[in-house]
Amino acid sequence: MAVDELQAIIQRCQILEEADFKGEDFNLFQVAGQKCLEDGYAAQLLEVIQNEKNKVIIKNMGWNLISPLVRCIFMYKQEDDKRDHCLKILDQLAQLCNPKELFLGLLEQIEQTSGEQVCQTVMLLLQPLQTVLLKLQNKKAYSVGLSLAMIVNQLTPLPVPYTKQQIQEDKLGLCQCCNAVVDFAKPFVNQVVKNMEKSSEYNDMELKEELLKFCMKSLKYPLLTAQLEQLEGIEEHPFRHFATEIIDILWDIRELIPLVFLHHKGKSPHWENQEFADIERKDSADSLACLSYLMFVQHFGVDCFPMVFSPSYLLQCNMTHIEVLMKRTEESVLSKGLDLFESCLLRMEDNSLLHQYLEFRGFINVPQDLVKVMTLCPIEHVRKKSLNILQLFIDKFDLEGKHTLFRCLLKTSNHAGVEGYIIKNIKDQVHLSLTKACDNIWFTGHHLISLLDLVLLLPEGAETDLLQNSDRIMASLNLLRYLVIKDCESDNQTGVWTTLAKIEQNFLKPLHVGLNMSKAHYEAEIKNKKENRREAHGSNTVSSVTVSGEKLPAMTTEMQLQVLHSALFTFDLIESVLARVEELIEVKLKAVMDEN
Repeated sequence: MAVDELQAIIQRCQILEEADFKGEDFNLFQVAGQKCLEDGYAAQLLEVIQNEKNKVIIKNMGWNLISPLVRCIFMYKQEDDKRDHCLKILDQLAQLCNPKELFLGLLEQIEQTSGEQVCQTVMLLLQPLQTVLLKLQNKKAYSVGLSLAMIVNQLTPLPVPYTKQQIQEDKLGLCQCCNAVVDFAKPFVNQVVKNMEKSSEYNDMELKEELLKFCMKSLKYPLLTAQLEQLEGIEEHPFRHFATEIIDILWDIRELIPLVFLHHKGKSPHWENQEFADIERKDSADSLACLSYLMFVQHFGVDCFPMVFSPSYLLQCNMTHIEVLMKRTEESVLSKGLDLFESCLLRMEDNSLLHQYLEFRGFINVPQDLVKVMTLCPIEHVRKKSLNILQLFIDKFDLEGKHTLFRCLLKTSNHAGVEGYIIKNIKDQVHLSLTKACDNIWFTGHHLISLLDLVLLLPEGAETDLLQNSDRIMASLNLLRYLVIKDCESDNQTGVWTTLAKIEQNFLKPLHVGLNMSKAHYEAEIKNKKENRREAHGSNTVSSVTVSGEKLPAMTTEMQLQVLHSALFTFDLIESVLARVEELIEVKLKAVMDEN
């Protein structure tokens, strides 16, 4: 019987001195103890462990029971008395065992767990692990750091619940586990806080550094990908609670403000391997970006925040973080970047952002990233939000800043729709210049001409794909029409009349030629399709058609004809606006000649 075997080993060891315990004794104790647990004699094993006479034996050998003990705890149901006995054994081992040995045993158990049992195992062992760490005298900071790193590494592969239903279900227990880990860390935070004023002993500085690393890792996982908006029906959002706790730890150890403004990230190890160094740098950038989102969008830790910084300085500080978040493709991360950008811009007044800010790399990179989101993101509401934020960004700059930003986006966007949108913005700025009494040199005269040189031309002359560039071309024609109507040749505030010959050479004439070529090509295609349809005696033949250089999905002849007719309609629309512009130019020039 397992209990008898255990008692025999115990009696044999009781008469030995601690120094005389052999490896064989450890093995026999482990095997007998494991058999007691597996055979259902947990109550008897608990009695043995609680016996004062066995204190020395348990101190040296008890940690060997951790692995079978954890297995049995998960094997028994919640209400089973045997499970309760096993939990009491675990608690006793935490009190009686050699702290160093038990620490390694607990850590090994956490390391070996995987899949659905990760959170259960971590939550089960957090209390005994905390007890053991508090008893450690040597290398406490290192041991705390190792424990936190091991726990976070084990949790990281688990998917983060995102929807309201997933958060409420918390299927794998991640929400509950994250908050339990914070509670586990609190005594060590208190120790750092308590000793911070007294001295700067290396051990406490080292412990502070380990806590900082834990917070940085927690910002990257799970907070970077977590849904942190307040959800109706969830009284205490677990990830919002977790975020609050992480911010509180950073504030308590006096690292919150340095992280936000000085981008301090603790003592980084020197990596000889460049790949490791790059990974750490990226992880740190992700964590700092998430921290800025928590503070400036969700307002965690706002009570600690010094309200002395200008909105433009806060935008400048956050541009690096916005750039990091907006380069990600996951909606949960990308949307945080958009929210952070929008939050910073909404603090500012229109026309208040100085053009000099565009000398900072982030102020050029971020709008380019916005353009990529607007044109490439498959999620419609994210694309729309990106467009709104781009307009907000434009509105905040002074006139020279707007002018510089327009030039940059016209040269880099490589997207006709975006270019058309920028051209419409240029038209709005010209309108303000012509209708307001204020002197605006950036959207009149030679500064405007420098923009018109980028706008009123066809990228590849008459060979330009007019269908693909139709948004840009229509916006350019509308701008030119507006300039001709609003600006008299005698005033020539915009300078359009002095550069008319250049506009005709680079834009209007090539556009005429391109329209004639494009219409002839599409009319020939329509004629060809109709002839093929007659030969096939029906319209159900499925084939493909190429429009604007892109091969469309297979479609019937009727569908292809609709696409081709739609293209012709676009050309007719461009041609009608072009004719109207040329007519207006002619009327204005004739009126001037008549006056002369």
